[in-house]
Amino acid sequence: MIGYYVHHHGAGHATRACSIAAALVALGHEVVGFSSLDRPDAWPGDWHVLDRDHEPAPGPDDDVTAGGALHWAPLYHDGYATRMGTIARWVEETRPDAVVVDVSVEVTLLCRLLGVPTVVAAMRGQRDDGPHVLAYDAATTLLAPWPAVLLEPWWPRRWLDKTVHVGGLSRFDHLVDDTPQPGGAGRTGLLLWGRGGTGGPDLDALSAALPDWTWSLPSGSGDEVWDDLVRADVVVCHGGQNAVAEVAAARRPAVVVADPRPFAEQEHTVAALEAGRICATAPAWPEPGQWPGLVRVALDRSGEGWRTWTDGQGARRAAEAIAFVARIGKGPHHTAPQPPEGPA
Repeated sequence: MIGYYVHHHGAGHATRACSIAAALVALGHEVVGFSSLDRPDAWPGDWHVLDRDHEPAPGPDDDVTAGGALHWAPLYHDGYATRMGTIARWVEETRPDAVVVDVSVEVTLLCRLLGVPTVVAAMRGQRDDGPHVLAYDAATTLLAPWPAVLLEPWWPRRWLDKTVHVGGLSRFDHLVDDTPQPGGAGRTGLLLWGRGGTGGPDLDALSAALPDWTWSLPSGSGDEVWDDLVRADVVVCHGGQNAVAEVAAARRPAVVVADPRPFAEQEHTVAALEAGRICATAPAWPEPGQWPGLVRVALDRSGEGWRTWTDGQGARRAAEAIAFVARIGKGPHHTAPQPPEGPA
């Protein structure tokens, strides 16, 4: 039995969790989800909807960070107490082999304090604050959804030694095909933006900066996105892990723009993509005069560099790493999990 905590912010955590959980089920494991989100249609097992820990909003004297030791642990909050109690009771009753946490410092520590090995979905960014260091140190294994050749350069060796770099993973990984895609009519662009950050720009900004191009938004939120991706000559997207992984799966030329996030998460992703010369990148939404040059760089770099980022096997690789932790949890486990081979 494997537990899986899914953060409710944005869509990427749940999308990634569904892919990994399906791969775990294929390996013969039962997976139970926990989140403030409703159960996703693609989730393959039981699902516990947790009480919200920010409604009602904590008061100004509720010390939500425990003096800076944690990220979010409000005092005297019924929703927070109930959600943590739900997880703790499930652990006590079920005795799971492992719990995957994507992501929460507090849930990581709760499960580890209850004697369960934790697999933490790592995130890029300058996460050297006390709570992140505590959670990453406490984790049995870290899952990095990026390739080892483009690792986080500041990470300490003790984290790298227990990290499995699975590469980018998305809901479209089963469609990964390194055969060159035809794209559109030569000047067809797609703006792919998420719902977890600032809301992003609109098409008017792109159309005004690149009047010879035809720009569109995704025609839906499901499988239609794949068709939109492979038809686009250039994709403009934010630097979120899920959006980047979907563009990578489609092997499309891209301009990846860092959208503001805590801990400079997307700035670090953009820096890694630039270091690998995978696509065109920008640390913030570009000025109008910068767009023609960025699109030229995207086309020059084509989409071939995305092979470095993902090979379509990220979810399987993550599931194998989680299953390894679950197995060693049943007996002596003095040997750290060895990272499987990542994308070439």
